[in-house]
Amino acid sequence: MRLDLSAPPPADANCVISLKLDGRTIASQSVTLTHQRQKTSIYLKEFEHGQARKHLVWSPESPNLIDAEITISTPAGTAQDHCQSYFGMRSCAVEGQRFLLNDAPYFVRSVLSQGFWPQSHLAAPSNEAIRREVELIKALGFNAVRNHQKVEDPRFLYWCDQLGLLVWGEMPSAYEYSTRMVTQVTTEWLEVIERDRSHPCVVTWVPINESWGVTDIARRPEQQAFATSLYALTKAMDPSRPVISNDGWEHTKSDILGVHDYSAIGEHLRQRYCSRSSIAAAFAHFGPQRRRLALTGADLDNLPVMITEFGGISYRPASGQAWFGYSTVTTPEEYIAALEELIGALHASPELAGYCYTQLTDTLQETNGLLDENRQPKLPLERIHAMISRPSEAIRTEYLDQARNAASAISQARPDASGKHD
Repeated sequence: MRLDLSAPPPADANCVISLKLDGRTIASQSVTLTHQRQKTSIYLKEFEHGQARKHLVWSPESPNLIDAEITISTPAGTAQDHCQSYFGMRSCAVEGQRFLLNDAPYFVRSVLSQGFWPQSHLAAPSNEAIRREVELIKALGFNAVRNHQKVEDPRFLYWCDQLGLLVWGEMPSAYEYSTRMVTQVTTEWLEVIERDRSHPCVVTWVPINESWGVTDIARRPEQQAFATSLYALTKAMDPSRPVISNDGWEHTKSDILGVHDYSAIGEHLRQRYCSRSSIAAAFAHFGPQRRRLALTGADLDNLPVMITEFGGISYRPASGQAWFGYSTVTTPEEYIAALEELIGALHASPELAGYCYTQLTDTLQETNGLLDENRQPKLPLERIHAMISRPSEAIRTEYLDQARNAASAISQARPDASGKHD
């Protein structure tokens, strides 16, 4: 834990840190303050026990949060300062071609969100609307969201912490490359990391998307150096999370190899990502967007590959309306079939570590959201949830997890001998 004070502490000032879970104290520690900025470690006895640990760690399925109270006092015992907050205990990493959450392989089912609201543009109209947004994403079956080209409202991250939703933090792109842009983007990006790195929901950092702002990165060494430097600076600020240098294609150095593939034919996705050799072939040549997927040798033996943008299906644009989609359907039946085809192709791959569907809501002319711009579903939520939450071939234990959940649901619904339900 890092303690940052607004001023140097008085002589022999004391800091008491109390941690509670569901109102129960699980740790309390007193620290003598000697510097304006200092670090301390807090021992959690319960974390050593495997069964107790699962009630302490944070995940989308169990968003356990620990309340923290910090009180600073002088030797006379008069309280000088007091604050309260929370934190979540979780780890995220990449290993063996998989994304790991709390040291276990975890298949990322993400949706791209641009955070646009017709009545208030890029600012949500209310806190209630933000909470509802997170609830809708989970109701659709996703366990993650990629905040696209926007540094999100801290209230959105709060509700992702509280309700359990992974977040990919992304930096808005610059218009063009220049030395001034390098300074401005670097400065702002480091401020973003500093502001948001305490949120347990944030599990991945994405400073650049699709070579925006570094348009000539494939042939300009200074632009490659900039992308690599953002990766390194992000790891220097926060070594606990994976970082993607340039999501979509033309990676320089990344912990996750994100690929953008808007093929409208599921069989094409199946063929490209069905095996490690087919993925290697895509990385060895030009990718689906006619860009090289990696500018340096991609470590396909150790890094996970995710399809971090796909889909983009536009459903029944209004007559005469300006609209955009990567493919178009005109009936609910066509829409369901198209979604099933694309999502099913990615679930069938034993090699992919996750995906991000484009996108959550319609955004002005982009009519390719699963919800319209007013957050109304274009298909029943239950139908989309069933598609998204289907087990992935990449993590076979998901089939066992689904069977256990189904058995548990049946057991809870089964009447006992008296005819009453549990």
